[in-house]
Amino acid sequence: MTSAAEFAVPAGVDPVALSRLLHEAHDAFVADGTAPSAIRSLVRDSWQRSVSGGVDPERSVAPISIDDDLLEEIRRAHPLAVAMPVVRRLLVESASEAGLLVAVSDAVGQLLWVEGAAELRRKAEQMAFVPGADWSERRVGTNAPGTALALDRPVQILGPEHLSRPVTPWSCSAAPIHDPDTGAVLGVLDLTGGPEVASAQSLGLVRATVAAVEAELRLARFEAAAPVASRTVAVPAPPRLEVLGTRSGVLHHGTTTTRLTLRHSELLLLLSESARGYTSAELGVALSDQDIPEVTIRAELSRLRGVLGPIELASRPYRLATRLRSDLQTLREHLRQGRIRQAVAAYRGPLLPDSQAPGIEQIRSEVHALVRSHLLSCDDGDAVLSFADAPHGRDDYEMWLHAAEILPMSSPRAAQVSAHLDRLDAELG
Repeated sequence: MTSAAEFAVPAGVDPVALSRLLHEAHDAFVADGTAPSAIRSLVRDSWQRSVSGGVDPERSVAPISIDDDLLEEIRRAHPLAVAMPVVRRLLVESASEAGLLVAVSDAVGQLLWVEGAAELRRKAEQMAFVPGADWSERRVGTNAPGTALALDRPVQILGPEHLSRPVTPWSCSAAPIHDPDTGAVLGVLDLTGGPEVASAQSLGLVRATVAAVEAELRLARFEAAAPVASRTVAVPAPPRLEVLGTRSGVLHHGTTTTRLTLRHSELLLLLSESARGYTSAELGVALSDQDIPEVTIRAELSRLRGVLGPIELASRPYRLATRLRSDLQTLREHLRQGRIRQAVAAYRGPLLPDSQAPGIEQIRSEVHALVRSHLLSCDDGDAVLSFADAPHGRDDYEMWLHAAEILPMSSPRAAQVSAHLDRLDAELG
């Protein structure tokens, strides 16, 4: 049964007048953190969660967390791949004709498929609504697919209900897709476009398509259980590790997401960065300036094995025998290929900022310096300001000075950049 609270535009309400009211409410919330009571509680709670988690309403851009090669591997292995023909038949075809987009994400909000009207896809690229982008609520704030995953329920968002200002021209309806056997969330189905998407009919169409997808998954498993002469086995996507801008690492394998302890994050990152591996003594040196008994290191590695899932940790020396991708590797690839904007979006913040392990501190400083050096040698003002506006760039005098040098005087940001430099001058004496 659908609750009226799920609908962004209640029956009988003028959507144009409602949008004006929502824009005013959004401005008030961004200015002083207050959300008028007219805002739906679902949206108000999401705004507050997002801001508390560090999302900037003015500057947040979805990071590209999966590169093209890895994206294809993940798509092939994802349980929703078998149901994509159903999604295309029931939703994508009609959405394309109506000038809309259809997106399917994984269980943590990373878009795997974005299909539909070609012109709208090109426009959506400007806000990074593309395959491989992370549209979880914790990354870009309130949005239908991300908030639907956060709440595990259908969600509809009308333009100004989005927290991130660059997304407010868009509206969307989304619903989570569940494993028909276990009930676990597999991903989300989203319909995106203009204000017409924020209708009861649109959300109903999304929910009906989700029901058909879950039925298709059940049928596919029933057929797979029958004896066959030969069967194609999907190649599983490599596990992924997130360490940028997060106090402890996040490990993804299959549909499982695990928040690691800081020590396990340090160990797994060090191992992922070394092809030859480490002895327990070498790991001790990389983890602390103080002597750590080798027996303690071995015990910690034993506990780490318990949370690695399909990742094999070999010994003598300790090394990963299973391919593991990290967002750090993706960042470096963006820089190598000259994709500076994608690199800035991927660099969500310093690597494991709470870690005091010498080996991690070295990687952290090297990566930060690498990103800065590319930005200081480029003339992309948007990329430079995206870095400078972030917490790790607000006091970076050299970066703000570079922004002032490359921005044209006609830029709407020029005066603000000059004022920020004046403030830094005063603070630095």
